[in-house]
Amino acid sequence: MARASAASGPDEGVGVNSSVESRTSSDHEPGADSLVYVVFITAAAAMGGFLFGYDSSVINGAVEAIRSRYDIGSGTLAQVVAIALIGCAVGAAIAGRIADRIGRIWVMRIAATLFTCSAIGSALPFALWDLAMWRVIGGIGIGMASVIGPAYIAEVSPPAYRGRLASFQQAAIVIGIATSQLVNFAILKMAGSEQRGQIAGLEAWQWMLGVMVIPAGLYGLFSFTIPESPRYLISVGKIDKAKEVLAGVEGGDNDLDARVAQIEQAMHREHKSTFKDLLGSRFGFLPVVWIGIGLSVFQQLVGINVVFYYSATLWQSVGIDPSSSFFYSFTTSIINIVGTVIAMLLVDRIGRKPLALIGSAGMTVSLALEAWAFSAKTGSGDSVSLPHAQGIVALVAAHCFVLFFALSWGVVVWVLLGEMFPNKLRAAALGVAAAAQWIANWVITASFPSLADWNLSGTYVIYTAFALLSIPFVLRFVPETKGKALEEMG
Repeated sequence: MARASAASGPDEGVGVNSSVESRTSSDHEPGADSLVYVVFITAAAAMGGFLFGYDSSVINGAVEAIRSRYDIGSGTLAQVVAIALIGCAVGAAIAGRIADRIGRIWVMRIAATLFTCSAIGSALPFALWDLAMWRVIGGIGIGMASVIGPAYIAEVSPPAYRGRLASFQQAAIVIGIATSQLVNFAILKMAGSEQRGQIAGLEAWQWMLGVMVIPAGLYGLFSFTIPESPRYLISVGKIDKAKEVLAGVEGGDNDLDARVAQIEQAMHREHKSTFKDLLGSRFGFLPVVWIGIGLSVFQQLVGINVVFYYSATLWQSVGIDPSSSFFYSFTTSIINIVGTVIAMLLVDRIGRKPLALIGSAGMTVSLALEAWAFSAKTGSGDSVSLPHAQGIVALVAAHCFVLFFALSWGVVVWVLLGEMFPNKLRAAALGVAAAAQWIANWVITASFPSLADWNLSGTYVIYTAFALLSIPFVLRFVPETKGKALEEMG
């Protein structure tokens, strides 16, 4: 996630080239009323990002209860957790094409419906296969939200504010992650610190998965209060309606005929990149595509999603009680928000490469300390523990790891992927990079329980190695895109 975060997804359609309009339009700034309105509709659209983060990480609180309820081993458990990523890939792949056919708002409504059905079905499963099926359905919603949110926001935002408004999606994702951990912690307390404790006839983990129906319903309701994208309206010939939307978000004193003409001109100029465009004479893909794939893969192979999917299980596996493990999952989510804000403040000031290198160095040290601390684990079953010193080191290092990831690779990778590809390759190259990220995410998510059973310290040595290898990769291959126009990429 991210966090496989706010991806454009493996999709050649919606929103990928909307930056063209920002370069050809004026710097007209909307009035106060228009700005308040556009902030509202941006926040409403970003609810999809909130659900993206919430649904992705809420499973963290249910992992051990699912293992106990269905009496399954680590391998099967990992597949139930990771199977949602298959749905994510499907949702991301189809969202853009659906949005171009029926509109951005209808895609939001479809995603909200999928989230709602997944929440109810996951809370009331008949069997393990049933739970897995509902997780796939929720994953499709995640994939669709990961595409349509940033695309819609880019298309309705006034050019002067587009960058700042685009950050709403990433902020919503990390807030969704933190909220899910806070809700899980509160439910656990209500159930007497037992993940299978009873609350009104259901086990605590069922409530954890079911509560998502509330933000899913709000997302669906918000979709009825915001306008369709002017870009889509123009594409289907609803020019007058597009002008109404543009007047609302950019101010009525703007030259609406000129803005419509600019958008139409930009749409006619767009190049629909294809997979064939990415192929080179050697090594299959063009070098810049391999760099994009490398960024996506390294972002996941450092093990970040172990934190968001398995942190409660991880802490319980080294002797920390369930209540405390849920609390630590929440505190790491808060650290994730702090790091994301830092990245937003620094990415345009110090550049993409320096921020990525700072993050890689910090993650390497943090992961190495976690590996060292976990090597001191003693006991087995319910009697495992860490010595006090190693326990403190593990907790501090885990929080530092999330901080360094969030202030660097969590944001920088998506900034680079949006900037580093030439215009004629951008859509298709983003699709390949996003697909590589989903695959790497699945590999880490599906492998962690079995690897942890084998050797928890050794698992973190592997993640440390990938964090360390990311440093020469960035130094040698990744271009600095700060301050460069998109037309300069080639």
